[in-house]
Amino acid sequence: MKMKDGFLWGGATAANQFEGGWNVGGKGPSTADMMTGGTHTIPRRITPVLEEGTYYPSHEAIDFYGHYKEDIKLFAKMGFKTFRMSIAWSRIFPNGDDLQPNEEGLKFYDEVFDELLKYNIEPLVTISHYETPFALSQKYNGWASRKVIDFYVNYCKTIFNRYKDKVKYWLTFNEINCLLFPFEAGAFLGGGILDINEENKDQLKFQALHHQFVASAKAVKIGHEINPNFKIGCMIAYLCTYPHTCNPDDILLAQNRDQIGNMLCSDVQVRGYYPSYAKRYLEDRNIQLKAEADDEKILKEGTVDFYSFSYYMSLVAGVNSKGTESSGNLMGGIKNPYIEESDWGWAIDPKGLRWSLNHIYDRYQIPLMVVENGLGAVDTIKDDGTIDDNYRIDYLRKHIEQMEEAVKDGVELMGYTMWGCIDLVSASTGEMKKRYGFIYVDKDNDGNGTLNRIPKNSFYWYKKVIETNGENLD
Repeated sequence: MKMKDGFLWGGATAANQFEGGWNVGGKGPSTADMMTGGTHTIPRRITPVLEEGTYYPSHEAIDFYGHYKEDIKLFAKMGFKTFRMSIAWSRIFPNGDDLQPNEEGLKFYDEVFDELLKYNIEPLVTISHYETPFALSQKYNGWASRKVIDFYVNYCKTIFNRYKDKVKYWLTFNEINCLLFPFEAGAFLGGGILDINEENKDQLKFQALHHQFVASAKAVKIGHEINPNFKIGCMIAYLCTYPHTCNPDDILLAQNRDQIGNMLCSDVQVRGYYPSYAKRYLEDRNIQLKAEADDEKILKEGTVDFYSFSYYMSLVAGVNSKGTESSGNLMGGIKNPYIEESDWGWAIDPKGLRWSLNHIYDRYQIPLMVVENGLGAVDTIKDDGTIDDNYRIDYLRKHIEQMEEAVKDGVELMGYTMWGCIDLVSASTGEMKKRYGFIYVDKDNDGNGTLNRIPKNSFYWYKKVIETNGENLD
């Protein structure tokens, strides 16, 4: 089948993972700039000060800052209808709380958007994607402080006004629910929280999340006032969770994981209020949110226009289960014997995407968009200079097929931006070895390489997919 006319085919990136230029053009350091490289087995570290001789992958990344014209031309050759990217907050406000924006940073994104529009590629802009200005972490402990709401809103007003005639589609926060994930970097990347410990982490995480909810709602309302044609969405890291058995306790556990891990954030951002199950969850854990009198009104008035999400894997949850633990899934859990895993241990579950699309659309009845989906793998350049990544083509084909099945089911799907359309730094491990892109970038885990760009086999396959609007997946 074909997708509907106007379907937004494209690719997705994040400034801290591919832009580089971390300290040029007036940019200040972000939280991502304070994270070292890592591997599948060695976690990334957060360093309060930059350590001499230590590699920080975001500092250069793949230098989109210096290669954006070349890269956008390659995206245009594939036929992109949209390109998802983020604005680095600290490139606009180096310290986050500056009184005036950095004109050189604003001008850079003007040039990027102009280049995209030259090829009729619609920008899809994430306002905050895993990088808070580091100065806000130092001064206020990031989003744990309510003061950061005002700084974010000021940042939004600045970019909304500046790019109101160039950008139509916006996402307020990337994977906003990542603040609740158990892995160590979640609170730092997602919330800029620097001072956290075992005793206060749940309180701080949920308080920071509340502040982001309020900030998002304010941004949506302001954005619509600046340009009524803006379409502003939420972005959730969606983790489809199956019960391990038909034991009712397993089913209830899977339901709870879905509610707290996935739906809490979107219930607030789409419906405009905290659901009852969330209130009980907080009460049971003695988490007391500090809210102001008009927060409820703000949340209600600032609901999003569409729901976007990332989908990489599914999880299995069980109570007192003896199932084998999965090594790679971000949230842990039990290994699913019915599906394969990637080289990094992530469950590969295309049918879970169809289930997720139906589940989300049944709940909210607003347009959906898959803005991250992809396979991290080790790619090898052959002697003839080509890169045969048929495993990636197979992965993407199966997921697109299930998207099409969901559309047949009645889901209103706006678009699909495959993650890491050009090789970039992995957020979870800080590696370049874990490659996602249609375009190979010559750089290794230690920062060595020419930064040359080479289209992979998947580049030409995706070009054909877009040309046929999803009809030809061979």
